[in-house]
Amino acid sequence: MNKLSDSYIIKTAKDILTIEAKQLLFQLKHIDKNFLKAVKLILELEGKVIVIGVGKSGLVGRKIASTFSSLGISSIFLHPVELLHGDLGVIKPGDIILILSYSGETEEIKKILPVIKNFNLKIISFTSKLNSKLAKFSDVVINTKVQKEACPYNIVPTSSTTAMLALGDALGVTVAKIKGFKKEDFAKLHPSGNLGKILNLRVKDIMRKGKLIPKVFPDTTVKDALLVMTSKKLGATTVVDKNGVLVGYFTDGDLRRCFQKGINVLNLKIRDVMTVNPKVAYPDELVIEAKEKMRKFNCDNLPIVDKNRKVVGILDERDILQEGL
Repeated sequence: MNKLSDSYIIKTAKDILTIEAKQLLFQLKHIDKNFLKAVKLILELEGKVIVIGVGKSGLVGRKIASTFSSLGISSIFLHPVELLHGDLGVIKPGDIILILSYSGETEEIKKILPVIKNFNLKIISFTSKLNSKLAKFSDVVINTKVQKEACPYNIVPTSSTTAMLALGDALGVTVAKIKGFKKEDFAKLHPSGNLGKILNLRVKDIMRKGKLIPKVFPDTTVKDALLVMTSKKLGATTVVDKNGVLVGYFTDGDLRRCFQKGINVLNLKIRDVMTVNPKVAYPDELVIEAKEKMRKFNCDNLPIVDKNRKVVGILDERDILQEGL
């Protein structure tokens, strides 16, 4: 087969994914009593989880430490060489050590094992060799053995690093679920970026307020209401009573539907054509929840009201798009 052909390239990529997927499923047999011990150790954690690894295992270890931290499990990554040159100072009583080494015989790892053992801390290891030096020094050994790497020569760490990463996810998420980690906890730890916006951004943070809110009274004519809608650059207006309480909503969609029925609405009162009891959102509601309301009810904007249904803002889908949501 021509190795530059489209079919060969696609087949090769699919074969690699298939191999790695099978090896991930193979890890189900490693969710055993040792995995259970690891979960219980971390649940009893008084300090932090210190993740150690070198090479590809080190890169996976950085991700596992980051995932743990995201889930509210205090965790850092330490490189074994740096550990021997001063970083031992971060190790404190109550910490747990998680060491990643597929062979369990990595030279840098073997050098630090006696040193770490002197701290009298619990060691959890991810390794495929249960008789390795790492395994012998560990209190808990989670087997990460795979049947086949995804590279053509069964050498390059591919399936094995994927397996380690997935087992790290399984360990961290299991602990987090047992501890009752909630969406709100995740939000506190992710105040920035798109995730931060999804979990933290409230309607009150981006809604249009004050003079930017289109408002008319029930006796306003549709013609005059359209002028208000145009001046505020929105295809809708709130309809309020003398106290500012929402009594209705009128959109350009309502206007089109009236015209389609042959109704000349321009001189009618807005109360005769407005939507009574419209869908609303609230200032403290998450923007992502308001967006879901818009999708569900097929609308472009929502009036924002307080607990007394007094209009305090309006949220348009363009405001949400500007935030990248």
